[in-house]
Amino acid sequence: MDKKDPKLSFETALTNLETIVESMESGEVPLAELLAKFEEGNKLLKFCEARLKEAELKIEQLKKERDGVSFSKFETEREGG
Repeated sequence: MDKKDPKLSFETALTNLETIVESMESGEVPLAELLAKFEEGNKLLKFCEARLKEAELKIEQLKKERDGVSFSKFETEREGG
């Protein structure tokens, strides 16, 4: 999976990530496959986080345009890390 794949939607990536997590939690996945699934899941997670950040920035921009330049900061749990 390429993070920059324009055909991959957030919803598809999230569904794929959920499927990977469910298969990993089942406990029936061989170790080699488990590692591959973990790597794929990590890529999907980063993709989803990036898309959410893009959406957050877009919302902030729209709020500034609507309110005429307000500088209220949107707090996130992952901020600073």
